[in-house]
Amino acid sequence: MTAAADHFVRDDAAAPVEIRFDHVSKTFGRHGTGDLFRAVDDLNLEIRSGELVAILGKTGCGKSTMFNMIAGLLEPSEGRVMVSGHDPFSQFDWFRGKIAIVFQNDRLLPWRTAIQNVALGLEMLGISKAERFATAQHWLTKLGLGGHENDYPHALSGGMRQRVSIARAFATNANILLCDEPFSALDEMTANRLREEFARLVRENGKTAVFITHSINEALQIGDRIVVLLRPAKIAYDVKLERDASAAANDEVRARIRQVLAV
Repeated sequence: MTAAADHFVRDDAAAPVEIRFDHVSKTFGRHGTGDLFRAVDDLNLEIRSGELVAILGKTGCGKSTMFNMIAGLLEPSEGRVMVSGHDPFSQFDWFRGKIAIVFQNDRLLPWRTAIQNVALGLEMLGISKAERFATAQHWLTKLGLGGHENDYPHALSGGMRQRVSIARAFATNANILLCDEPFSALDEMTANRLREEFARLVRENGKTAVFITHSINEALQIGDRIVVLLRPAKIAYDVKLERDASAAANDEVRARIRQVLAV
């Protein structure tokens, strides 16, 4: 079951394809049995450069499996995943500094200050100390954490820690950002502010972002495009959104998504 985007479509056809799933399936063996579990089934998907795509679906629909294949952590059982023209699994080392991940929890190192945590990716890329700390400071300030550079994670609120995590992702200047429900553990007001800031930074800096979520409202708030999955990861609805869409237009998309997910 698929659906056209109707009046929500923007013309992004001129942008190159950054992420491609070409007839991708992924199966896992069930522990202690000879049975196979199919998490992704003949998936075809193209994400173009500069898109912020929300991948939406119920728990267990295959979102995380897709995410891990884009990140090069899993190999497809069938078909092919290509990212920036390369195979992320077999050419994993090529992607150093080219993909950044924002996780569900902040994954900050407790023995490092905020600025040291943001600078970590740059340190791993061999950037000089002066340059990596200048870059880290820039992104901490941009995310409203000026003055907290030398605070350790235990002294920061949950929202502040996730801001550090976002700063760390942007600091590497990776072209592709992968986000695995990064705001789900935060209170709604904090999450709402961070969604808006994250989406703005993605667009201002010309990044391509894949945002995993199970929240319809979050997908509508953050995405240029929403891809709804049903289990095993098959596209049930794929819609592009106008950023200045009316409340009525968004309500129409919300109703369609609910209809799809109710199947």
